Amino acid sequence: MIAFKDITLQDRDTITAYTLNSPRRNCDLSFSNLCSWRFLYDTQFAIVDNFLVFKFWAGEKLAYMMPVGTGDLEKVLKELIEDARHEQQPFCMLGACSCMRGELENLLPGQFDFTADRDYADYIYLHTDLAMLKGKKFQSKRNHINKFRNTYPDYEYAAITPDRIQECLELEAEWCKVNNCDKQEGTGNERRALIYALHHFEALGLSGGILRANGKIVAFTFGMPINNDTFGVHVEKADTTIDGAYAMINYEFANHIPEQYTYINREEDLGIEGLRKAKLSYQPEIILEKYMVCLHEQPIDMIKW
Repeated sequence: MIAFKDITLQDRDTITAYTLNSPRRNCDLSFSNLCSWRFLYDTQFAIVDNFLVFKFWAGEKLAYMMPVGTGDLEKVLKELIEDARHEQQPFCMLGACSCMRGELENLLPGQFDFTADRDYADYIYLHTDLAMLKGKKFQSKRNHINKFRNTYPDYEYAAITPDRIQECLELEAEWCKVNNCDKQEGTGNERRALIYALHHFEALGLSGGILRANGKIVAFTFGMPINNDTFGVHVEKADTTIDGAYAMINYEFANHIPEQYTYINREEDLGIEGLRKAKLSYQPEIILEKYMVCLHEQPIDMIKW
């Protein structure tokens, strides 16, 4: 039985020692996401034979993530399978990226079923695309930014610091009121995770930006590195009555993310039509497909999600 433990803020260095040095770019591995959403998934972790492993609950269903590390992956996978059996649950992993499918099939041929879900694919962009917006394909984005600059010539962009957290919370509360987010489970959960992240901003290792127009906050955003070449943007909120606020905060933050990060991961669209359209409009370099991977020949009623 694997000795899993709850994720806490104090586990940041332990977890990021594995994730930052991994080639994997999926948003699920951001420490902020892991910690801020633990209330919903009861996420736990362990170190097994130089692999970082995660275990969580999606509703009443147990799930794992693909182990992160180097060494005997087959051995660790078999230990996870045994852990699921001890829990009297089927063995399933969520968020397994496309590149892992071949690896799993080579290690344990014919033992896994793979199910892709487009709603949970990550949108990954070239950092230079979002920071420069060059070319015809970004003309409409430049138009929004230019309009914002012309309308609010004295606008201000500043880094999120402890003294600016309250402004972000106030804008989030107003956004939530306008969008009735407390009446919807998905946005209500997002709000809880967002507020936790803002209250523990520095401890989580987050960085972000705030946009003001006419002296008033109109947008904010934040995120953190996923690995050594990919920065994850986890939250972006703006006053929808301010034309160009979303485009401007996106552009400014991209220009303040350190140049070492070749890619920016702006996470999934969750099947929301407007969100998908917006994410596609920024011309992703990669749409990172992710799979649910379940051990073959388990009782069907046990793996129905």
